[in-house]
Amino acid sequence: MGKIKKTKKKIEIEYFSLAKSIDYTQTRIVDANLNAVHDNRLVSFFDESYISAQYKILKTQILHKTKNEGLNTILVTSAGDGEGKSTTAANLAISLAREVVQTVLLVDADLRNPSLHHLFGIEPASGLSDYLLKNISLSELLINPGINKLTLLPGHRKFSDSAEIIGSPKMIELIHEMKNRYQDRYIIFDSPPLLGCADTLILSKYVDGVILVVEYGKTLNDQIKKSMELLKERNLIGTILNKAVIPKKQAYAYGY
Repeated sequence: MGKIKKTKKKIEIEYFSLAKSIDYTQTRIVDANLNAVHDNRLVSFFDESYISAQYKILKTQILHKTKNEGLNTILVTSAGDGEGKSTTAANLAISLAREVVQTVLLVDADLRNPSLHHLFGIEPASGLSDYLLKNISLSELLINPGINKLTLLPGHRKFSDSAEIIGSPKMIELIHEMKNRYQDRYIIFDSPPLLGCADTLILSKYVDGVILVVEYGKTLNDQIKKSMELLKERNLIGTILNKAVIPKKQAYAYGY
């Protein structure tokens, strides 16, 4: 991925240009750590980034495919570990939130390895698993990371055996509530890798569409074929080719 050549002062100016215009009353506002945002490649924070422009194209394509049909719950996954699904989910959510109309809820549904809060440089005291297992209210969990119209439902503790939790009636009811409560909201789910556990297949039954992230030079053809086979009865919105080398100054790009 290309370097983000910006001074900290300029980053701060651009970051705060996204200042909150929504009056959050039940959602905590915890500004994202700018250094973490930069280091973790949340490029959608920065208008001048080449890859940020690629996310804008991706966002436009997704809006075209989903908006008129009322499809507003999208799950982002990958075949295996470390292929960029969480970074993709976060960047897509930020890019969508910067549209004029809709709000965005970014959900860390990877209970095996919750990581979205790390990307923003935020350390939540609780997360989705606490809602599902401890009856902690959502209002105590939701975080606005300092970006207008974006809300984060973070993960917290890791669970090695999470399929039963993710497929529980309470989780299914939560997805239904998220989908139907606000018609102008997109819900982006970051889920575990598709080939590693049953969680993603369970979740994919209750969302409107799936985006599969494939890493250039890493994801094997057999893994892609297996993933496509598992998703053949789901609405596969698209496949993102992550970290594809291009013959220009920008080192990497995202293809859709």
